[in-house]
Amino acid sequence: MRTDIFARLDREPEPPKIEIPRMSRTRKALFGGTLVFYLAIVVAVLVSSSLVIIDWKIMLFRPYQQWPVIHPYLDYFVVLGQRGPTAVMIAAWLGWRSWRQHTLRPLLTLGAALLLLNVTVGAVKLGLGRLGPHYATQIGSAELFAGGDIFPSGHTANAVVTWGILAYLATTPRARRYLSVMSSLVALGVGATTVYLGTHWLSDVLLGWAAGLLILLGLPWAEPLIGRAERMVFAVRERWRARRGPATTPVAEPESEQARQPETVPQGAQQSVEGTPCEAVGPAHGGRTAGGRSAGSLTTQPRQHAVRSERTPVTPAGGSRRPPRSRPVTGG
Repeated sequence: MRTDIFARLDREPEPPKIEIPRMSRTRKALFGGTLVFYLAIVVAVLVSSSLVIIDWKIMLFRPYQQWPVIHPYLDYFVVLGQRGPTAVMIAAWLGWRSWRQHTLRPLLTLGAALLLLNVTVGAVKLGLGRLGPHYATQIGSAELFAGGDIFPSGHTANAVVTWGILAYLATTPRARRYLSVMSSLVALGVGATTVYLGTHWLSDVLLGWAAGLLILLGLPWAEPLIGRAERMVFAVRERWRARRGPATTPVAEPESEQARQPETVPQGAQQSVEGTPCEAVGPAHGGRTAGGRSAGSLTTQPRQHAVRSERTPVTPAGGSRRPPRSRPVTGG
């Protein structure tokens, strides 16, 4: 049995219209600027520019040794950038929104964003093969093509995408502003934490921010594909429902002849048989008519008689129920 809260939620009206972001000029300009920044970071690391020197200076400074008090707290905070836990949390929330709004777009958008994240970031990681600070072998080297997989930072890019998708899917401008600020703070904090812990170079984090932002800015290009996938899922669901057939309703058993007949006999319904008038006799006479026929044969339904033990003895007016005795004839 459904509870009151779920019944009340079902009565709430659906949102009038969910605005889908489009590739406006501003978004295209931001996408182009971020792409240029992304390529600049890659080139700076490839040529071992001053950015690589800054990476080494921060690594040799060892921030985790300078401020060891905050180390335990940041170990937990950096989990907000791990792909598994964050994907589960965000998917749970977007699944609730999908159920409330009767659409699969939030979940499909998250799936498309994570797919793009894994493909793009994973390809660059494996292609450049950079080693992390803890595994560096030569001071001042970019540590590229050495079998590593930390450039760009996956934690940082994942934090940008998974938390930024909430702002991307916001239905009101106010919610979009608040969620944009929140996701930006989380992404900046996760990236800075990885540098503090010594698991990533600064250039890894910069490229991770750019990689995640590129995915969020380019998501409107994937909206037609997301809409097509949603229609396909709903079409499959309708075919599956049709294959199951219509819901069977229980068929009521036919009523018996006795149940369909009226329980009482209206007055005047008794008619004479063969010209002989019939009189209704009370229960005390066993339901017999004066003509000797049963009253049930003259009506549509026989009266329901009580059990003999439940009957109330009724004495006919005029004397005893016992038949009169014949007196002996006296001779005279």
